[in-house]
Amino acid sequence: MTADLFADQPSTLPARVVLAPGALLLRGFASTLENELIAALHQVTHAAPFRHMETPGGFRMSVAISNCGALGWVSDRRGYRYAPLDPLSQQPWPAMPEVFAALAASAAAQAGYRNFVPDAALVNRYALGAQVSLHQDRNEQDFRQPIVSISLGLPATFLFGGEQRSDKTRRIGLLHGDVAVWGGPSRLHYHGIVPLKAGVHPQLGAFRYNITLRKAG
Repeated sequence: MTADLFADQPSTLPARVVLAPGALLLRGFASTLENELIAALHQVTHAAPFRHMETPGGFRMSVAISNCGALGWVSDRRGYRYAPLDPLSQQPWPAMPEVFAALAASAAAQAGYRNFVPDAALVNRYALGAQVSLHQDRNEQDFRQPIVSISLGLPATFLFGGEQRSDKTRRIGLLHGDVAVWGGPSRLHYHGIVPLKAGVHPQLGAFRYNITLRKAG
């Protein structure tokens, strides 16, 4: 089965898609840096291997997680939070690759959020059936800072809703190299990923990777 799970081809998709006020999808924005991003991704996850964390309710997350930067997002029975040390190694998370930070700053500026300097990058790996339920990003200290999300590998369906979980969601196809940015009036909008469909990406195999950059501290 091929990785092309959406009817639209990347060449026919608009370069900029407004998701909501303050939220923008930049089609293919990361494509010219894909080799550098993939190399940095492997470097980070070699130093801090993927793991399936536990939710506060005791459930195993379907998405495998790693982090880089000064702070890493973690979850266990004590709750969701940012921590300066990898709980597996008790060592600092790997340094954030410059290509991650530079791409995030450039994408944020395209969406109107200038001088974005992320200090945390959450790396998610999706296998067949992995998903993320609707949630808000609320563990950061400054909600004036945007979220930047880079998609690599298999396509996925992104859900983007409103400030209430019950608000209607928009379904958006995310392709390899797409970058989504949201902040301002959309900063606390609910969002998620539907279960990943089967496929094989020519560079990243049967997985989707998502790098989410934030100013957490």
